Amino acid sequence: MKKKKREYLSSELVRSFAKAYGLEEKMEGLKIKAFLEDYLDTDLYQEITQVLLDKKVLTLRIQSPLLKNDFRLRKSFYLNKFRNVIGEDKILDLKII
Repeated sequence: MKKKKREYLSSELVRSFAKAYGLEEKMEGLKIKAFLEDYLDTDLYQEITQVLLDKKVLTLRIQSPLLKNDFRLRKSFYLNKFRNVIGEDKILDLKII
């Protein structure tokens, strides 16, 4: 009997690799960063220096005081947007630094 070789799609391979090494939250953070790049203007996007998802808390490091204030005032709006992107159960809180 001949064993079949399993064929992987590249996305399946990346997901299995991320799961094996505990990088699922890093992958979700990259999805949010890609969403922000599409959603915001390029000048505003450049003000965001770090997107980190750790223990279901999303942390955004923003340089511009005006953009930082906008994110703080519309925290629930952005939190719902991010939950739509990666899933309801993967983000509990949004922290703006």
